[in-house]
Amino acid sequence: MSDIVMLVVLGAALLHATWNAIVKGGHDKQLNMVAVVLGHVLPAALVLPFVPPPAVESWPWLAGGIVLHVAYQLFLVRAYQSGDLSQVYPIARGSAPLLVTLVSVLFLGVVLGNAELLAILLIAAGILSICLVREQSGSFNRNAATLALATGGFIAGYSLVDGIGARLAGTALGFYGWLAIGNAGVMFFAAQTLRPGLLTDVMRSGKVVFLFGGSASFLAYALVIWAFTQAPIALVTALREASIVFALLIGVVHLKERLSLMKVLSTFTTLCGVAMLRFAR
Repeated sequence: MSDIVMLVVLGAALLHATWNAIVKGGHDKQLNMVAVVLGHVLPAALVLPFVPPPAVESWPWLAGGIVLHVAYQLFLVRAYQSGDLSQVYPIARGSAPLLVTLVSVLFLGVVLGNAELLAILLIAAGILSICLVREQSGSFNRNAATLALATGGFIAGYSLVDGIGARLAGTALGFYGWLAIGNAGVMFFAAQTLRPGLLTDVMRSGKVVFLFGGSASFLAYALVIWAFTQAPIALVTALREASIVFALLIGVVHLKERLSLMKVLSTFTTLCGVAMLRFAR
């Protein structure tokens, strides 16, 4: 992985942790998530006139990606309603690189060196060890952990589908621009069906999240989609999950969540994996 790709993915990780903190930190997490997803439309509309449309071969992957993104967003909201950012976020993000690596090696013919595999394992181990973290009350939130693990499965799914789709599309931004539009469209009808009046609330009290959260989320994943076309999907997915470090800091400093020795050790392990990934090969 080149230096420029690594820096781009780390920048995307910071943006990703930021918009997740916006969703988690708000009183109405469902409203915030819908506002973020609908907020993708504006940057997508600005980008699409300047990029070519995705190739026809990528359209099935585009449709699959839309479905997986919506499922991921719905499960993530449920997880945030049950647990802390510094518990839910690491579990969801940490399970994804293991699943992506497994599928990439077994079914997509990707060959990774021993150092790269060890780096991915270190990153995932550091993140997943957050599963041992207790809540403020000292109890373990099994419901939040279960929802977070399910969310991680959807993350792995859309990472693989989007990575393959972007390569077939011949345009990373064109592929993601239309994916973002489709994702927003499905979320619009889902919100209208599941919670009538939510869209009115978004326009009334969720404008800041719509503009800033949506733009941050769009840019974060647009950078990742581009990186998928430049480096193995498994490596990009693993490195992106270094966002756990940013999420931990935001959770402790801004959301006033408890800092524990386990969280510190987990973060250190994750950073060791990131450093090893940088110097692999």
